[in-house]
Amino acid sequence: MILTVALNPSIDRRYFINDFEVGKSYMAYDVEYTPGGDSLNTAKIIKTFNEPIKVTGFCGGRSGEYVMESLDFLGIDHKFTPINDETRSRMAILSDFGIQTEILEKSPSVSGEEVIEFYQLYRDLIKEADIICASGGLPRGLPEDTYRDLIVMAKEEGKKFLLDTSGKALELGIKAEPFLIKPNRDELEELAGFIMTSEVEMVRAAKYIIENGVEIVVISLGKAGALVLRGDHYYRVNIPNIKAVNPSGAGSAMMAGLAVSLYRDYDFEYILRIAAACGTANSMEAEAGKIDMAIMKSIMNEVEIEKRLIW
Repeated sequence: MILTVALNPSIDRRYFINDFEVGKSYMAYDVEYTPGGDSLNTAKIIKTFNEPIKVTGFCGGRSGEYVMESLDFLGIDHKFTPINDETRSRMAILSDFGIQTEILEKSPSVSGEEVIEFYQLYRDLIKEADIICASGGLPRGLPEDTYRDLIVMAKEEGKKFLLDTSGKALELGIKAEPFLIKPNRDELEELAGFIMTSEVEMVRAAKYIIENGVEIVVISLGKAGALVLRGDHYYRVNIPNIKAVNPSGAGSAMMAGLAVSLYRDYDFEYILRIAAACGTANSMEAEAGKIDMAIMKSIMNEVEIEKRLIW
């Protein structure tokens, strides 16, 4: 079973509006509500692969009830720690030419008692899991070393932990040596403390992380694909040009491809091909956490991978 950790889930509200401009009044020609946040988007795509998936984290208020009811409808198993504060919403206005404007509510606040309750739940759930996948930032009230704690607990049970976060949460998480991290270029630069002007500099920064205990570093580069380090080699992953509709969920989709492929114990380059195709296919959808499997498989055939020895 794959366990996804959604510490800061949301309701994603998408409003489709023609010729959107600031300061005017509009009637949306379409509106969509879905459970969201990075880890829930990852979970939805894992479910598309028909692999066993469970979600845990925090949910509160009527928004939290909606998230759980929506997961029930999607057939995604879940066990959340209830919180007193309200689960947040993320609003996106999608207009012409793929332009998107986002409004993010502040995250709910989590109390110390709720954190302790979640840790107890998490310890029980990881016993059933083969892979733990955590994405996104932390809600208010959670210590910055929360992911580090979760990684340590997972490793005590012999489980692989995949981490996709940023800032101090990523820096502290790396100290616990997760199996895989997936920073984008900006997040890697923040971690390293300098602007990177070349592929060489990105590989060197990731190599340092590998040398300090992380087995796989995936650097997502948007339209430019990804750089992936493992052992003595790095892989240049090139993706085909596509017409992107909503690229905001591509990272979560890529995490889903990585989690499913590792769970199935695929060949490493095949893992990278699936992960890249998932991220690209999701960019072609208006909804994050959704891919067309036929399109994903077609994109897989166009992904190019170059394997190089790390100098």
